[in-house]
Amino acid sequence: MVLIKEYRVILPISVQEYQVGQLFTVAEASKNETGGGEGIEVLINEPYEEEGEKGQYTHKVYHLKSKVPGWLRYIAPEGALVFHEKAWNAYPYCRTVITNEYMKDDFLIKIETWHKPDMGTLENVHDLDGPTWKTVEVVPIDIADKEAVAHGDYKPEEDPALFKSTKTGRGPLSPDWKNDLMNKPDCPKMCAYKLVTVKFKWWGLQTKVENFIHKQEKRIFTNFHRQLFCWIDNWVELTMADIRRMEEETKKELEEMREKGNVRGTSATEE
Repeated sequence: MVLIKEYRVILPISVQEYQVGQLFTVAEASKNETGGGEGIEVLINEPYEEEGEKGQYTHKVYHLKSKVPGWLRYIAPEGALVFHEKAWNAYPYCRTVITNEYMKDDFLIKIETWHKPDMGTLENVHDLDGPTWKTVEVVPIDIADKEAVAHGDYKPEEDPALFKSTKTGRGPLSPDWKNDLMNKPDCPKMCAYKLVTVKFKWWGLQTKVENFIHKQEKRIFTNFHRQLFCWIDNWVELTMADIRRMEEETKKELEEMREKGNVRGTSATEE
């Protein structure tokens, strides 16, 4: 059995803009999560082409010992809290697979994302078979909803309800911002449809851990897209060539940061 949910993130950004904004935010957020022997290690970042699909392939390693709840650290053996993320970014479609060498086939997180120029109204955009689609819970994410943000994650400078872009004029987002966006056909809009499949086969813990992982994924998607919007003035004028240069620089920075300093970034909520 696996637990599948589809998260829908609506943004006042075009699909074309998001391609750059996403990669910029990934690079910046990675630095915020790395230090003290933990965080993100980039092994591969290169173009790929296979079976008619072209894009950018990345392989990262996540060292996460302090970023999981205490009960999981207690039962997990040394080295089990290292995860491999392989991603195929054939934008506007992206596929990410996260595995764990200790648990092998008993652990999987798969994230498949379609980026569409709409307001999140498409059903079964990932073309699942009927019986599987019926089991999928659709979870909307509102980037302007402060109540959806964990208390320890909240930063006023990353709040779309407070932020106004000087370069694009977008924001701050009102409580009714999505309806406002629907009534303005000329304004950029899009939805990231993120289908998340979680498998964790460990007797007695399967349901608890699968629910915990989905809670963390929603938290990550919420914080990430709030940052993406509030950082728009830093990335909206960048090109893909700028992004590739930035990624190379970030890879080197992460290698240095992981070996020194203190543990940084998101810690798991204890449940």
